[in-house]
Amino acid sequence: MRAPPLFAAFRQALRQGYNASALRGDVSAGLTVGIIAIPLAMALAIAVGVPPQHGLYTVLVAAPLIALTGGSRFNVSGPTAAFVVILLPITQQFGIGGLLLCTMLAGLILIALGLLRAGRLIAFIPYPVTLGFTAGIGVVIATLQIKDLLGLQLDGQPQHYVEQLLLLARSLPGANLGDALVAAICLAVLILWPRWVPKIPGHLVALALGAVAGLMLEAAGLPVATLGERFSYELGGQTYPGIPPQLPAPVLPWHLPGPDGAALVLSYELFHQLLGPAFAIAMLGAIESLLCAVVADGMTGSNHEPNGELIGQGIGNLVAPLFGGITATAAIARTAANVRAGAFSPMAAILHAGVVLLAMLWLAPMFSYLPMAALAALLVMVAWNMSEAPHVLHVLRIAPRSDVLVLLTCLALTVLFDMVLAVGVGLLLAAGLFIKRMSELTDTGALSREQRALLQDMPAHVAAYAIRGPLFFGAAEKALSALRRFNPDVRVVIVDISAVPLLDMTALAALENVLLDYRRLGVVLILSGSNARVRLKLRRAGIHRLAGHLYHVRDLQQARIKALRLLQEPTQA
Repeated sequence: MRAPPLFAAFRQALRQGYNASALRGDVSAGLTVGIIAIPLAMALAIAVGVPPQHGLYTVLVAAPLIALTGGSRFNVSGPTAAFVVILLPITQQFGIGGLLLCTMLAGLILIALGLLRAGRLIAFIPYPVTLGFTAGIGVVIATLQIKDLLGLQLDGQPQHYVEQLLLLARSLPGANLGDALVAAICLAVLILWPRWVPKIPGHLVALALGAVAGLMLEAAGLPVATLGERFSYELGGQTYPGIPPQLPAPVLPWHLPGPDGAALVLSYELFHQLLGPAFAIAMLGAIESLLCAVVADGMTGSNHEPNGELIGQGIGNLVAPLFGGITATAAIARTAANVRAGAFSPMAAILHAGVVLLAMLWLAPMFSYLPMAALAALLVMVAWNMSEAPHVLHVLRIAPRSDVLVLLTCLALTVLFDMVLAVGVGLLLAAGLFIKRMSELTDTGALSREQRALLQDMPAHVAAYAIRGPLFFGAAEKALSALRRFNPDVRVVIVDISAVPLLDMTALAALENVLLDYRRLGVVLILSGSNARVRLKLRRAGIHRLAGHLYHVRDLQQARIKALRLLQEPTQA
């Protein structure tokens, strides 16, 4: 058994030669992506229901670990918007301790997937399923931000989407003008700035202007909710607003508060309840990380090691919760920025974590002035980019109806229920439609003109068919049932199966039923042109040469000779 592909990306970069130019590229990319990651990490942590510093802790611990041990040279990992719809219900039901414990379980599942070399299997998830649930996640994330965009005061937090919309609608009369103005300013900057000054990250400008606007509105008597008002921490027995300007301390997740504020109690029941969400986290993390690696490969011409990336993601998610980090995975936006900024190796992702560390230690007091509406506006733009609305509309116009059905089903189920159900139903629906399309490719009909030429001058007592396409459970019964429809005077049936690439147990059982009918009717079956794989399957199933009832021949010329010889015999045994 081969050793696990640990450090695959790092070793690949070193083999290409790491020099001063590569270092400059990594430093430039690390600075750029680090600046981008700071507000996103805090905003995404808030979105999943935990204090903002936990998003920064995720970058500090998970990002360098994944970069060092993973299989993609350019992936940049951290909190991502895709997880919001999964993690928020976990936080609401199990508290921050349950969330971190669930993340550790997901890390173990990811490591197991990597060791089992399941990385290539993720590529078999149909594109309409992926596009459908990511678009649905974008809709849910945007909806969750309406509260902070408008400064609404909600009575509770319903788990179902329709109930959330109804609650937001009832709360609209209490909208705060100050928060709404800050949100409008930030959204305008986020939309327009990249068109004017694409080299400077627009979200930094938006947050800076949002903070200034918030201070000015406060001075004018319009209150604006800020991060420092919403979150605080204790240090030396005193309470301070915002986030702590210090490194995270090691902590066991089950020592952190559960949903009732008390420490979690480890039990079989707790693990049983967390296993399903952990599997969902692992699968989404695997899908997003490997899709991100494919995007990075397309931008750079490199090749990632999928199983190594899964193991790296697993290690990061297993260790990060021990330091307060939430779920991490590769982020396409940050990875693309990493590539465009000149990254050469995983060192860029490690350096980006260093930028986040310096910002947390030196700038933490300034973060307290960030308006919650500005962070919500940032997440709305993330949700818009994630939903790929223009692309979804394009796909709906050009895609086959079956793919449109899969996409819309996944999108609706993600919004109305949850992503786990959406992906499960989407995969089943896509598989069913695929089976239907494949079964339509298999048919039993008349021979082609060339084949009929080989069987010229055959008497009426001989019937000839050709089966084309795979004989599997979705097509076998329909294809083989045609072999029962022939003239009662027929004594020999020739079936050309040279165009049958494979057959399964359902096809073997159906073929045995056809043979039983033929034996009862005194009809001989000649199978012509089977390939080696099909012959092996038939031999293992016991459907081999049976004198007087079943014969295998190499081609239709031999089938013709065999049929004429059988017709010359006085009776059929």
